[in-house]
Amino acid sequence: MEVFNKFYSSVTSTVSQLSGVLPGNPVTREFEATQYIASAGPGLLWKVYTGYKKSTKQEASIFVFEKKQLDRWSKADRDIMLDILKRGILQLTKLRHPQILTVQHSLEESRESLAFATEPVFASLANILGNTDNMPQPTPSHLVNYKLYEVEIKYGLMQIAEGLAFLHNDVKLLHHNISPESIVVNQQGAWKIFGFDFCIANQSPTGQAPFWPFSEYCQAMPALTQSSLDYLAPEYILSATHSPASDIFSLGMLVYTIHSTGHQPLGNISGDYSKFRRFVNELRNLPTSKLLCVAEGLREYVKLMLNVTPELRPDPHQLLKISYFEDVGVKTLNYLDSLFQWDNLQKSQFYKGLPQIIQKMPHRICIYRILPCLAKEFVNPPMVPFILPNVLLIAENSAKEEFIKYILPVLKPVMLIQEPIQILLIFMQKMELLLKLTPGEEVKTDILPMLYRALESDAQQIQELCLSVLPTFASLIDYPAMKNALLPRIKKLCLQTNYLSVRVNCLLCLGKLLEHLDKWLVLDEIIPFLPQIPSREPAVLMGILGIYKLTLSHKKLGITKEVMATKVLPFLIPLCVENGLTLNQFNALMALVKQMLSKVEAEHRTKLEQLNSIQKESKVMEHALTPTSDNLVPTPQTDIDKMFSGLGIDPFAFSSKPQEKEALPPLKDAMSLSMEDKQRLAQQQETQRKMSRQAPTMPTAKVVPPPQLPKAVDLTSSLLQSNLTQLSKPQSSLNPNLTHNNNSMTYQMSTNNFMSASPIGKVGNPIGKPVGSPVGDTITSPVGNTLNSPIGNTMSSPIGNTMNSPVSNTMGAMGNLNSPMSSMTYGFQNHLALTSSPPPPNGNFNNKWTNQTNIKQDWSAFESLLPNSNENKNSSDKKFGNNEMMDLLG
Repeated sequence: MEVFNKFYSSVTSTVSQLSGVLPGNPVTREFEATQYIASAGPGLLWKVYTGYKKSTKQEASIFVFEKKQLDRWSKADRDIMLDILKRGILQLTKLRHPQILTVQHSLEESRESLAFATEPVFASLANILGNTDNMPQPTPSHLVNYKLYEVEIKYGLMQIAEGLAFLHNDVKLLHHNISPESIVVNQQGAWKIFGFDFCIANQSPTGQAPFWPFSEYCQAMPALTQSSLDYLAPEYILSATHSPASDIFSLGMLVYTIHSTGHQPLGNISGDYSKFRRFVNELRNLPTSKLLCVAEGLREYVKLMLNVTPELRPDPHQLLKISYFEDVGVKTLNYLDSLFQWDNLQKSQFYKGLPQIIQKMPHRICIYRILPCLAKEFVNPPMVPFILPNVLLIAENSAKEEFIKYILPVLKPVMLIQEPIQILLIFMQKMELLLKLTPGEEVKTDILPMLYRALESDAQQIQELCLSVLPTFASLIDYPAMKNALLPRIKKLCLQTNYLSVRVNCLLCLGKLLEHLDKWLVLDEIIPFLPQIPSREPAVLMGILGIYKLTLSHKKLGITKEVMATKVLPFLIPLCVENGLTLNQFNALMALVKQMLSKVEAEHRTKLEQLNSIQKESKVMEHALTPTSDNLVPTPQTDIDKMFSGLGIDPFAFSSKPQEKEALPPLKDAMSLSMEDKQRLAQQQETQRKMSRQAPTMPTAKVVPPPQLPKAVDLTSSLLQSNLTQLSKPQSSLNPNLTHNNNSMTYQMSTNNFMSASPIGKVGNPIGKPVGSPVGDTITSPVGNTLNSPIGNTMSSPIGNTMNSPVSNTMGAMGNLNSPMSSMTYGFQNHLALTSSPPPPNGNFNNKWTNQTNIKQDWSAFESLLPNSNENKNSSDKKFGNNEMMDLLG
């Protein structure tokens, strides 16, 4: 902010100064002055301002002369000075040459000032050499401790010599005031001839020898109205003549001043005419020792240029051919200035060798002298691949501020060029440099779109380079651009490319971008995309494997167990049998699969254990809220337990044996239990142990009868019913044992002496109350035989095979057998078998009963239904008499 304030105050003061200096001057209508930077011309009377043209925003420099500077002289002298200044600018405006300052707007005069506009100017040579007359104070920063490099001096002197050759040979004009005040250095570092205030034009007609009129130096006139005596040729005194050689003498004095200590002229005359006359006499015997400050290769030529005899001085063309100017840097700068004269082939050869020269050149020359010349060639697309490496080489040696100010504006238009494709390739190779020097906003607006175009190109090398550099500046890419622009392009390239290396690089790029993505973007965009990749080469599989491993182990990301179980593992497991995998690749794949399986198992087991604990807690709460019962009933098995209990997976999924610690109610603190509580709990434990050795019973809940549905006519039932009716009548053809058993059963049921023989201990009435009473008592048995009587005596079975008879004898057989037997022998044999055999280990009664083969069943009740019944039954079938039946029922 402080820098901005200083800049703002500087601009404000400059505008305020100009507003007082240039009111009504026509130059201000077309140009805007911004900063006071330098001074130039005779006595450095011209103030130089930076500025720009209002209509085109083109940079320019505005030269301003304030008339109030002449107030110390008389009106006549002021008028002469004004005429000299106007004459010099008018002559400058007429000339057009690369080594002569270019005028953009001709001289304009107002009551307060003279002004004109030129190409952008850095400073005058006098300012660079330390002369700060008529300069802003303090000295501008760009001129503080400014030092000219040897190559700058060489090429600058060469440019001045070329300008003099043009003036002498083509224009036939004598400059007559070559001095540091008359040389202007533009922004590119080129030296330009300025200050034609004392120039002398040829007066001879065309075709004749040139003639330049001579006027003697007048001591009575102010020094500002005549040429500088420090650079004036001695023939002005000795022979009262002048010629083009006079400008060569002035050039020799300029060379000495540039190289001397403190940049002082050789005679150090400072406008003293008498001192000038003495100096001219000394020049006749100028010792070489006075020229030791001059560069060795130029020293002897400077002595020749300062010779008192004009004819012995070299002309400009001879100067340009001396070995001093045979320098690589000078030739390079000279070639850059004349590029417009060469064809593309010659230019390409030059640009190929330019990087070697740039590395040897001073950085300031590269920035201010070479770069502008290269930038002009960017309008020629075929030459851009040859120019761009040189510009980026200059950028490598530049500070970030220099890059932003001078190089980045030049590169922005080039980033939009798509043909030739080598341009993108060069940018990709130097992307790290660009990212280091380019501000973040320009990265988003200029570099990212270029990378998008690189991903969409058809060149394999460009695609791979782009994918390799993308992760380096992923932090500069905002979320919408990452999701909607970058990731879709990478995925599309990975799916559609025909190059294996490009596909692998896509996966590597995605892996490096993971840390810059959030969890949901990875789960939504990356994980579902990987199975879609059509290739199954080992390199691709390892790339996919790497992304999965990174996602699984990353703290911020992590794959959920649902995604692993439903998307990742179904994709990875078939890959385990790919034949192209090496042993190490296979081991890595299997390790990841096992890791994912373990994670799924651990997470889901934890979840199920939490759910199970919640269910147990809810059951305990329900048990605490319901009235306590003295009888402990084990929890019945679920339908799913019954369904899968016979498949051999009982040890893994189900437990048919209730655990005592789970069946017992939670114990209170032993110290707080009374004797009665302890006795009751001990009795419950003993009862529980007995129950664990017996078949489980169904809870004595009230059985809700199913809704009565309309019965369909069943021919089998009708036939069985008729047979039962016949069996109820005494017939001599029936087996006497069966008749006796039926009568015994009828007698037992009618006298209500039938007692429960259930092994569990709670069957209907726990104290042995007679069952079958006409008041409707119910017998509940785990065996499943049901007796239904029209007077209300019922035996209920949980299996549900039931037969109803209008007579008082009803019997339901077990399993899938429905029989019309009226003999109770079979039913009681089954009952006896049930009471004597242990309960099945998993509580699945259906499986156990259907698989019993060691029980012999009595089929005598079906003999009357067979066409050829055998009267003699097997003597091994056991038959019960009345006493035996009574013993059994007792």
